Amino acid sequence: MQEFLNNWIPNVMAKLPDFYAAIGDTLLMLIWSGAISFVLGLILGVLLTVTKPDGILENKIVYQILDKLVSLFRSIPFIILLTWVMPLSRVIMGTAIYVRGAIVPLVFGCVPFFTRQVQTALAELDPGLIEAALSMGSSPAEIIFRVYLRESIAAIARSTTITAISLLNLTAMAGVVGAGGLGDFAVRYGHDRNMSDVTNVTVIVLLILVCMMECIGAHIVRRSRH
Repeated sequence: MQEFLNNWIPNVMAKLPDFYAAIGDTLLMLIWSGAISFVLGLILGVLLTVTKPDGILENKIVYQILDKLVSLFRSIPFIILLTWVMPLSRVIMGTAIYVRGAIVPLVFGCVPFFTRQVQTALAELDPGLIEAALSMGSSPAEIIFRVYLRESIAAIARSTTITAISLLNLTAMAGVVGAGGLGDFAVRYGHDRNMSDVTNVTVIVLLILVCMMECIGAHIVRRSRH
């Protein structure tokens, strides 16, 4: 088997430690920035939903500020966002490079996207459920947790899957500017040194990660419907 791999992907086999390290860096960026983005995006998505006009906690000022900020950061291309938040990365993480330095721009790039996904998922909820909860005297907190979030698990799971795949793409882009990971590995060896097998294997690994995310997301959606 090893002889077969040496013949088909010689450059990858010669750089296995770097390849494994790149996979580990990508997973670290994905897990840390994904977890932070999930929490922040969920909170912001809920806030936009409940403070919108006719929402259960209608507040035009809060809604307009959050809505404009989310739209602002969504409009900034990620490659520009990477360099723009570098000073903030140095303040928060102590560095603007490698995995630690990539967390802050990845969160800034991912949160607005996931916020809109959550907002859309919650908007799909039957308004009759909200009206029924209000008529029974449920508090805003009870409506948020027992109605909005509980009844939107499947939609939020789909949104999370889409966001996770998008975040994986962002980690590859972050690798180009010094964050490490599979993006850096593919560019440094596959592109710069014309090692096509490195590029091919990197693409295969990314496809496997995407398939795993989609399978996990689909499983959660199926379970939430029963």
